Amino acid sequence: MRCTRERSISIFKYKMSLNSKKNLTTTNKSIILKLCQRGFLNDSILTNINNLSLEDLIAVKLELSSNNLNNRLYGFDIWRNTGYIVKEALLKFAISTTSSKKDAARFLGLTYSEFKKAQTKYKVETYFSDDI
Repeated sequence: MRCTRERSISIFKYKMSLNSKKNLTTTNKSIILKLCQRGFLNDSILTNINNLSLEDLIAVKLELSSNNLNNRLYGFDIWRNTGYIVKEALLKFAISTTSSKKDAARFLGLTYSEFKKAQTKYKVETYFSDDI
């Protein structure tokens, strides 16, 4: 079951209402819409995710990732890499919910120059530019 057409349309309309200004640089970059179109999410999954805390969601993802490896993430230093993972997620979130890159930078408390460097470091721009 894929995301319903109504949900996709409502996400699109919401994004368009946020993007009513002229020079927009982050239009139509909804992570939810992208994952729905790829078939990874549907309304039921979104409802269940919404009922979890962020901490629980991360713990579930880690548990699922380690199940195939006898509950170990061999060679992956999760504690030291958590900052990288979280910053990448924050960048994706900021880009998908703001109307411009400058707004995303302000949302994150970064200068525009710092934001551009972070965007390059975490390869977030390519995430949104990939064809669906």
